[in-house]
Parts: sequence; structure tokens; C-alpha cells
Amino acid sequence: MSEAPETSPTASRRTLLCGAAAVLATGGAVAVTGCGSSSSSGGGSAKGPVDLGAASAVPVGGGKVFREQKIVVTQPTEGQYKAFSAKCTHAGCIVDQVKDQQIDCPCHGSRFSVTDGAVLDGPAPTPLPAYAVAVEGGNLKVTPS
Repeated sequence: MSEAPETSPTASRRTLLCGAAAVLATGGAVAVTGCGSSSSSGGGSAKGPVDLGAASAVPVGGGKVFREQKIVVTQPTEGQYKAFSAKCTHAGCIVDQVKDQQIDCPCHGSRFSVTDGAVLDGPAPTPLPAYAVAVEGGNLKVTPS
């Protein structure tokens, strides 16, 4: 039986909450993934392209949030796909919808442009990070940076 890891008195609230959530979600087994606060990709540790399925699932003038991959894909005009981190640059919440040509964050009301991820309404301080996106065989392939 392994001992519980020691916690530092400087451990952040986020770290403690993510750890507790991971233990509860796994029925007591410790497996913490995706809770880091400094992930450069916003989509986990995958470095290669992520297959998000059919490009036809992303409506023209709108978009789709892929929560599990922490990616949002938009199609501002027909055949023009854009991909961004779905992690809001304000508090790290995952954006929840794309409507009215905007990507919306449910936590504090930040809104981002579907064309370039620019902040349209704060409190987010910076745009959503852009990712490379391609359509191959009718499927979206996104490469987190």
C-alpha cells in the first residue's frame, strides 16, 4: 500500500481541488490528468494531430466545442475552418458554445471572435490560442501548438 503524497503548504487551491476531483472520479484511485495550470496546448499532452471527426459537424457561421479535447472549431465562412484552445484566457474555464459569431465562456462572460479568437468582451485579457486545422478525408485534424 503506498503512502499518500505530502502536500506543500504552498499548494494552490486549484491543485488541491483537481486532485480531490480526480480521486472522487476514479473511485479512490489516484489518476490526475488535465488539471495542470500551465499546459501549453490546452488540449493535454498530445503533440500530433487530433482527429475530431466529421467537418460537417461544424456549422457555417458557427462552431463546435470539443470539451474532452479542450478545442473549439469554427467555420466563419463555408470551407474556412479555425481552431482554438477552448480554455478561456481569464480563469481557465472551458468555453461552452458558439453562437452569433462568438465563442462564449460561461464563467465570467468573456466572448471571443470566431475568426481569430480575439477578445470581444472581457474579462479575458488575451485571445484564445490558435491551433492548426485541416480537413482530411472529410475529418477535422487539429494540431495543438
